[in-house]
Amino acid sequence: MRDKGRASEEEEEMEEEEESDSSEKKKKKQKKKKKKACSDSDESDGSRKKRKKKDKKSKSNDKKKKKEEENFAEMYEKELKEYCSEDCLETEDEYNKKKVYEVVTVTGDVRGAGSDAKIFVTLFGEFGITPKAHLTSKSESAFERSKTDVFRVRTNNVGTIRKIRIEHDNTSMNPSWFLDRVIVTDMNRPHLRFYFPCNNWLSKDDGDGLNVRDLLGTLNPMDVPKGNKYVVRVFTADINGSGTDADVFINIFGQHGDTGERKLDNDNDNFERGQEDKFTLDAPNVGKLRKINIGHNNKGGSAGWFLDKVLIEDIGNKANYEFPCHRWLARNEDDGKIQRDILVGGAEATGMVYKTAVMTGDVRGAGTNSKIHIVMHGSKGLRNSGKVFLEGGEFERARTDLFNIEIAAFLSPLSRVSIGHDNCGVSSGWHCEKVTVYCPFTGIEQTFPCGKWLDEDEGDGLVERELYEMLSLRKKRLKKFPWSMWLWTSDMRGAGTDAAIYFQLFGDKGKSDEMKLDSNSDNFEAGQLDKFMLELPDLGTYYKLRIWHEKRTPFAGWHLQKVTLLKTLTKEKYTFRCNRWLDSNEDDREIVRELSAEGPLVAEVIPVIKYRVTVVTGSVPGSGTDAKVFASLIGEQGDTGDRMLVNSLTTTNKFEKGSVDEFIVEAVNLKQVRRVRIGHFGRGGSCGWYLGKVIVRQDGQPESEAVEFPCFRWFDKNEDDGLIIRELVPEGRSYILENVGYHISIKTGDVPGASSDSKVLIKMYGEKGDTKKEFLLISDNDLDDQFERGRTDIFTLDTRDIGKIKRLLIGHDNIGLQAGWHLGSVQVNIPVHGLQYNFPCNRWLDEGEADGKVEIEVYPSEIVPIEIRDVPLVSGPGLWGPHCQLPQPQGGRQGRREEDPPPAHLRLAYTRLGSTAPRFSPVIEAVPGLVCGPAAGRRLILQPQLRCGPAGRCRLNKPQLRRTGAASRPACLLAGALLYEPAAAGSRRRPPAGPASRLGESRLEDIGDITEKIRIGHDNSGINPGWHLDRVEVRRLLPNGKGSEKHTFPCDRWLSSSDEDGEILRELVPSEIFTEKLLKDGTLKRINEEVEDALELCTYNIIVYTGDIFGCGTDANVFLTIYGDLGDTGERQLSSSSNYMNKFERAHEDMFKLQAVDLGTVFKILIRHDNSMPRPDWYLDRVEVVNENTDDYFLFMCERWLSTKKEDGKIERILYEKCYDRNQKSIENASLKDSNANVKDKKSDEVEEPPVQGIMIPYHVIITTGSEVGSDTDSRVYIIISGPGKLRTHRLWLDLPDGQTEFADASVEKFSVLGLDVEDVKKVEVGHDGATPESSWLLDEMTIIVPTKGVMYTFVCKCWLARDMGDGLTSRIYDILDAECVFVGLKILYEITVVTGDVPGGGTDASIYIMLFGCNGNTEEMQLEKDGDRFEVGQTDIFIMEIPDIAPLRKMRVRTDGEGCRPDWFLEQIVMKNLTTQEVTTFTYSEWLSTELGENRTLEWEMPAVINGEQMMKYTNYTVQVKTSDAKRAGTDANLFISIFGESGDTGTLALKKSNQSNKFERDQMDVFVYTDILSLGDLCKVRIWHDNKGFAPGWHLEYVEVEDSLMDKSFRFQCDRWLAKDEDDGQTIRELACANNDILELKERTTYNVLTITSDLEDAETKENVWIILEGKKGRSKEFLLENSTKKRRFLRGAKDEFQFSSKNVGDVAAICVGHCPKDGKKSKSSVKTEVYWHFQEIMITETELSNQYFFRCNAKIPLRSKRDDYKVVECTKVIESFASRARSLVPVKYEVIVVTGFEKGAGTDANVFITIFGANGDSGKRALKQKHRNLFERGRDDRFFLEILELGELRKVRIEHDNTGISPGWLVERVEITNSATGVTTNFPCGKWLDENRGDGQLWRAVFPRN
Repeated sequence: MRDKGRASEEEEEMEEEEESDSSEKKKKKQKKKKKKACSDSDESDGSRKKRKKKDKKSKSNDKKKKKEEENFAEMYEKELKEYCSEDCLETEDEYNKKKVYEVVTVTGDVRGAGSDAKIFVTLFGEFGITPKAHLTSKSESAFERSKTDVFRVRTNNVGTIRKIRIEHDNTSMNPSWFLDRVIVTDMNRPHLRFYFPCNNWLSKDDGDGLNVRDLLGTLNPMDVPKGNKYVVRVFTADINGSGTDADVFINIFGQHGDTGERKLDNDNDNFERGQEDKFTLDAPNVGKLRKINIGHNNKGGSAGWFLDKVLIEDIGNKANYEFPCHRWLARNEDDGKIQRDILVGGAEATGMVYKTAVMTGDVRGAGTNSKIHIVMHGSKGLRNSGKVFLEGGEFERARTDLFNIEIAAFLSPLSRVSIGHDNCGVSSGWHCEKVTVYCPFTGIEQTFPCGKWLDEDEGDGLVERELYEMLSLRKKRLKKFPWSMWLWTSDMRGAGTDAAIYFQLFGDKGKSDEMKLDSNSDNFEAGQLDKFMLELPDLGTYYKLRIWHEKRTPFAGWHLQKVTLLKTLTKEKYTFRCNRWLDSNEDDREIVRELSAEGPLVAEVIPVIKYRVTVVTGSVPGSGTDAKVFASLIGEQGDTGDRMLVNSLTTTNKFEKGSVDEFIVEAVNLKQVRRVRIGHFGRGGSCGWYLGKVIVRQDGQPESEAVEFPCFRWFDKNEDDGLIIRELVPEGRSYILENVGYHISIKTGDVPGASSDSKVLIKMYGEKGDTKKEFLLISDNDLDDQFERGRTDIFTLDTRDIGKIKRLLIGHDNIGLQAGWHLGSVQVNIPVHGLQYNFPCNRWLDEGEADGKVEIEVYPSEIVPIEIRDVPLVSGPGLWGPHCQLPQPQGGRQGRREEDPPPAHLRLAYTRLGSTAPRFSPVIEAVPGLVCGPAAGRRLILQPQLRCGPAGRCRLNKPQLRRTGAASRPACLLAGALLYEPAAAGSRRRPPAGPASRLGESRLEDIGDITEKIRIGHDNSGINPGWHLDRVEVRRLLPNGKGSEKHTFPCDRWLSSSDEDGEILRELVPSEIFTEKLLKDGTLKRINEEVEDALELCTYNIIVYTGDIFGCGTDANVFLTIYGDLGDTGERQLSSSSNYMNKFERAHEDMFKLQAVDLGTVFKILIRHDNSMPRPDWYLDRVEVVNENTDDYFLFMCERWLSTKKEDGKIERILYEKCYDRNQKSIENASLKDSNANVKDKKSDEVEEPPVQGIMIPYHVIITTGSEVGSDTDSRVYIIISGPGKLRTHRLWLDLPDGQTEFADASVEKFSVLGLDVEDVKKVEVGHDGATPESSWLLDEMTIIVPTKGVMYTFVCKCWLARDMGDGLTSRIYDILDAECVFVGLKILYEITVVTGDVPGGGTDASIYIMLFGCNGNTEEMQLEKDGDRFEVGQTDIFIMEIPDIAPLRKMRVRTDGEGCRPDWFLEQIVMKNLTTQEVTTFTYSEWLSTELGENRTLEWEMPAVINGEQMMKYTNYTVQVKTSDAKRAGTDANLFISIFGESGDTGTLALKKSNQSNKFERDQMDVFVYTDILSLGDLCKVRIWHDNKGFAPGWHLEYVEVEDSLMDKSFRFQCDRWLAKDEDDGQTIRELACANNDILELKERTTYNVLTITSDLEDAETKENVWIILEGKKGRSKEFLLENSTKKRRFLRGAKDEFQFSSKNVGDVAAICVGHCPKDGKKSKSSVKTEVYWHFQEIMITETELSNQYFFRCNAKIPLRSKRDDYKVVECTKVIESFASRARSLVPVKYEVIVVTGFEKGAGTDANVFITIFGANGDSGKRALKQKHRNLFERGRDDRFFLEILELGELRKVRIEHDNTGISPGWLVERVEITNSATGVTTNFPCGKWLDENRGDGQLWRAVFPRN
């Protein structure tokens, strides 16, 4: 922002005189008031009292006026001043508690009232404003004339709704909509139903042309709330070209919100020059007006507009407001803005700048020609920026457009961003990738991902989207504050300039960057005042300003009068007086000035002094230069900046060989000069320069006070070290000791065109200061061409210590044929600090790519500590080892050679990344404090490679260790190491090349500190394989190269098949350990100790029993592995039987001996054969193992074939010891295992974590890897889940299954892990242990399911976890606010014990399924995983499973699929233990599940539950009578099935086969079916009957079904009278029939409620006072129930349960209760409550007696004692137990409209048969086929609509969508499923967005999706 004008000293003096006059007038007024007060004292007492009353009234009126006259500008400035930077995510705030609102829209009954546009609604309430909600409906009848549409919207809790904003996007063919009214209901408090009458058009073409309306609400449907009218008068200025043809918009902001954007349009030709335009706006009352946002869309031939002012008349509040502007709204005028925030009265306020980056996607056709707009929303949506048009952006594919949005609103951090476009232009569709908003004032950078189309023809058709921040990507940047800078150009001839002006500010906390001021042609003219708005970091109190320009050409001179600087918030003011020329031809011919700060904040004005700088050029040949030389003096108080040394006082031809040149540098006093930075630009024919020294002294001081800065170095790219800029320190001080080496590694990206020909520059900012911008010209690794694609260039920057690096600036000069550059990453190593900084970039620095920037600021992603080690280097004979002859460094001034001894120690710096070996940093520096001798302080570089750069500096790639034998000590060999100092002055010596060495060393997995045994053997191949082994020695290298341990394993035995026992494999135990340790003083300590308590060698007798059936013997080679708790034997061949020559024959018992180290308790064996020889098939009966040493006996039953031709085709079996309890995955001992129930190896982790304290629960994790190239990783992935406070799980490793080595591209992996119960999940950290570029991983999506809480969190990540990709992080923390939370149903952990009968052949290979039924519902069918060796004879198998909360259990249905080589199964019993309540339920069968064995001959059976000895259900016989109608062709030839549903579940599928009629289901025929031994379901509620549509005439007309229960002696009738036929009725072949003969319960108007209160068991929880309660239900609100507390019978005692009963009107389903706490005596005075009294209640249970429905309200909160009834606690229902009678009563036939939306990706459609199952509160629909005749369904981007008639399901909870994988292209991408209940009009959306394809994603063909309205 800047203004132009003229000012002078006289004007300022006049302003000061006016201020003094006004102060005198104020004093006179005060004197008059005092006189009046004296006269009032003479009044009488009565009149005085009256006056006091009047005074009180006047004071109260004054207060009211003050409130009304609140200055918005002052309030806004105060808010900015009081801003606190601490992060406060209001996760516990009421606004962030999600609620479900029912939104009902009623379309009017006028012609053309219906709309095809997309409808949106926004709710405004006491807690905040909701995001804009899309009322999604694919129904053909949605928003049609006279139609009522019902939607459920889950959004933020806004409390009492005050108004709504409803709108449409004006897309499609018929967007106009006539809205009659809107009704919004809070579903948690259904009595709160708000009515919003409209009765108006939302149309651009009808009515008043508005497509958005703000509607006021009322609880009374008969009320019509009155809005407000605002008369807006707009005055266009009377200057040339001030009118506009663009569309003008206005948004009025007041105390209570804003009106929203309104277009100012009428029938006149508006906004012409000098014209007044008048408009009337209808809007809700926004209270006292504060500001307006006015602008235009820059359309039309003459869009620029000069707005004079805006007057607004508030009709309702009878107030008038003026908004003066007097500025241009034009792209080519003033500051280029086309929108402005104008405050009331034109008050000036600090404009907040939001730096916004909008990234267009990198997909085909992503760019747009439409007008893009954005709305930024503050906390809770209460404030917003208004619609801001993003003018000047390109919005082309893969480009990032940058905007500086300045508004008078403090919004940061933003809660959300709305972005969209006007949908105009040839190519209007746009793909938005993301939006980034950085607020310099708060320093917060927020990222709002999008990644979707804004196109009515793509995706969901939206052209505007609400974007939400991904909190894990939030970054803290440097804070900057707004300042105003005014510059006065002197009013004299030629004072103005056209040059670009630069400045730099210095404060006591640092200095600013060099900043450039706008250089438009009309700036800095003679006598002109120029104003600029700046953003500056906190630099403390300013003491000087440096200002300059860079032109030394004619007419570039500038005469500056003064500069003022004002902090807009605190009004801190500084003045910098100049009154001098900045001109190469005037004054002292300098174009840079330093100005001292003046003002009230400046304690002392620092003087400007002159420094004499003497430059002495060396005398070596060629030492002179023609280059432009510059110098900067660096002192205790700032620096002079780089000054061009142009005007020499001593010579004409400067910087010649041996010359002495003197210059004057004028600057604010630097105090003591500490350094001189001098150099040249390296341009010119003879630019090389040899500098001798620089001498600096203050002008006027004697030469004895001069400070000498010696150099004696070349400034030449081809000489010395190639540097052309150096920093010099005074003589007598060490440059090396005072400087720090910054080793900068810059990696160029590996993308096409990544390399650059430009000069790269860098600037580092640290805690102690910052460096200058340095061009990186000479690399340490001496690459021929720098910054090439995929390469890493290494540079060293030697400068003063700037402390911890905060950020760095990197870029290039954008010069060269290929100037653009793709920067991969920057790494800065500082060995002296022991730190390594990683700066990931991965972006373009190119004017034609991304955002067009060529310089960027980057912040470190991580700071890695570098381990420092001291390695002794002893001078002496040797060849480059620890004892080595070191080359003597050379150096000295003027080429003089000096002999320097080597340093005592070298400091080696390397980083330790993950569990990998140490990696050395590129450069190893001498420890400054440890260097001794005359050369103390010089750098010594260790160079292990043969090739060295011109600086005598090389990289140390890797340390290499040499082992020279058992007796020799380990030596550290640094191959080819050199100690080398840069060459002496004038020389170009290169270091000698040393020898290179390579070491082959075995790297083995770490098995711990103690090696207990080794197994050694050979493969017995070769001519002479026999081997006599004496011993084995294993040397283990100690960490950090501190020595080694040698373990000796004696053997002295043959490994030969023809010697001794014929074994070729031995197990050995250690006998002694020889240790060598390298101490700190360099000595070697040797220790030899014998191993105590070594494991014992044992002999095991193996007896193998071959079965006694035909052909069971084998000729194959048999192998055995025995496992114990102390290890295993390894695989041994059973070659020599001790009792049979021909082994493993029928009915043989073959005995073998096996020697191995003690295995402890043997628990399993692995036995196999190699399938060789003619007869390999083998039937193994059992194996016995006996330990001869301990006589322990172990039995392993098999009774299976090991054959490729029989049973399951396996030739390998794992057998467990018969008495061994294999079920160790119980939740109780989970703390002993890791997240995958594997025994922990504590030494495998780098850091041993403390044991977990608390309850362990399962977490299900679904990881989706990105589909980009290189997205996969083979690293080990982990998650950490955090809850409130310090609750967090340990690192939960997501280990891939065996055989899977990586997270592949586009793969979906599922894991189940055990972790600490963190209560409420707050954050989730995900990462991996990879450190190399190859371990890069693109995480696309992560889902965390917490079954014990019933919640699923889905995080859309789309972020790289890689050091060289994205932001360089290998782990990322996601806030729970980043996730989409869905309730998936609470699960309870059960321990399920399955007992297989101990009968021959009782085991099975079939798949086992169970289904549970309880009092509160039933589960889906669940599979008990076979897992290879379960369900064997006599075996007990234990499972930990998650079961829905349906307890108490009543029955179990178990079945097998009858597949496998052993389909039959003898089930003994199943026992279920609830791990929460410890309740045990038993299901006993003791019979076969087989079609060939046993009495039942069935694969499915139902077992009643037995709890505490009581059987929960009894068996009965069902007689089913099916009556076929007497209609024409009513009979059927199809196969029929039925399922019966009752109070205790259902019967499952019953085939209607055995009828009393020979020809079933004929016209007018009764068919009777009898089903025996079925568990009685109690009272029946419905039946589901269907047929398979097979046969000649499958169509069937059913009259009714009647079911008789023999146990209850009761019949149930189910009337139908409908067709089940594809060609009749509605085409359905399945019907659900409700029970018709039961009496329908008619609810009375009044009912009785039982209230049970549970007082908390905490101290002071009880109360002696009364409690009152009000019930809120779907039918209304009850009266107040008083729960009285009497002295005779105390209630509400600590931990007590109290019951009450009340009669009331029936309020329907109770959704919430209001609980209050009141005094017993009923007094309302405050004196009755002396101290604060609370009642702490835990839970309240309400039971409605007529239907016996139970409602639970868990609160665990304190209710304060209050006499007033308006202070109470609202508690929402947390659990409902609906009675069977209530559920049965609601079972009425309902038509559901099911819309399936197929995705838009290539190949998204399917040819398979699709099925759907809908789950609701009242049950499920059963599996329904989605078919239609003569239609090609489920094609890409299509919506397919189906109508299903189902008995009322209640609230929909889940949908299961699946297909049968048939057809040519069965794979299917389901976008979402939308289901509308035609009876209630409620539409429920089930988003999916996943593939159902066995070759994509997780490979599943079905998907369970949950509602996310």
